[in-house]
Amino acid sequence: MAFKRTDRQAPSTTLAGASHRLRAPVLVQFVKFGIVGVSNTLLTFAVYTLLLKVFGVWYLAASAVGFVVGATNGFLLNRRWTFSEHVGDPLTPLRWAIVQGGGLGINEGLLYLFVHDARLDKLLAQAVATVAVTLSTFTANRAWTFRTHPPVTVADGEM
Repeated sequence: MAFKRTDRQAPSTTLAGASHRLRAPVLVQFVKFGIVGVSNTLLTFAVYTLLLKVFGVWYLAASAVGFVVGATNGFLLNRRWTFSEHVGDPLTPLRWAIVQGGGLGINEGLLYLFVHDARLDKLLAQAVATVAVTLSTFTANRAWTFRTHPPVTVADGEM
């Protein structure tokens, strides 16, 4: 009996559908990540500016708080939209937290260098640091946090 595909079957259940999903353009994901990033950046800068200019919070602390708020927004939106093919598992939030922790470290380090060594304005320094953090966290989140294929495991007795 030959297998016949019906229109009711989702394309992802066929070999062709799986192949298309695996070839999903990185550019499309990056654009979605960028759109989410714009909302994150606006939220981060709003919190940063409010804490820095209105409440007089130390710029590195204000940046860290803003980063956490923006990153949380980013996790929720990226998980639902940018990396929607990702099925998810209980470790996804932990992987995200590790990536974002690395991003926060990069952000804080660059911000300090730009303000103290390059003598940039604190708001401009934050904007420049955001570019580097966006590229690094996109790469890590796509490859690890929201990967669409499970990691390869070796079964007992195989090797």
